Amino acid sequence: MADKDYFVHESSYVDDGVEIGQGTKVWHFCHIQKGAVIGEKCSLGQNVNVSNNVHIGNGVKIQNNVSVYEGVTLEDNVFCGPSMVFTNDLTPRARFPKGSAGYKKTVVHHDATIGANATVVCGHDIGEFATIASGAVVTKNVEPHALMAGVPAKRIGWVCECGQVLREKDGFYFCPDCGRRYEYTGIALKEKNE
Repeated sequence: MADKDYFVHESSYVDDGVEIGQGTKVWHFCHIQKGAVIGEKCSLGQNVNVSNNVHIGNGVKIQNNVSVYEGVTLEDNVFCGPSMVFTNDLTPRARFPKGSAGYKKTVVHHDATIGANATVVCGHDIGEFATIASGAVVTKNVEPHALMAGVPAKRIGWVCECGQVLREKDGFYFCPDCGRRYEYTGIALKEKNE
């Protein structure tokens, strides 16, 4: 693959019919399956599997031992921590496979983070800039900027665009690192631009 504008380690397999963007790095023992599309400047750690027809945006980081199953979409700048788990079938049976038409869809929106050993049960969306704590089990849709933890995962706070946990003061939320301010409208967390 020396003539490509991306890197794939010699121990990894890339099936025919795969698109990989410029500057992406695929490290040891990975398998990228037919029909997968991976954007630019992504990093796939050791032992990552990207299943058939999966779409991965630009700037995505997938740490070691993650399988991104068919039906999962990762938008730009998503972070998947080591050994986190996606599913794509709510009622699996080895004897009664459903095939791709039966898979539930999961979308992880841009700039979201999923911590190590977390599990995302299929059929749910994770909102932009959300953070899923290590070991959490996501069983419902996640709001943008939500900080989710526990089994099942519940919102325990909010996170900034920069990733820091927000602090509350006088009905507003603020970031101790970058200074951004937010207000919860009862429907969504909105940045205050004043």
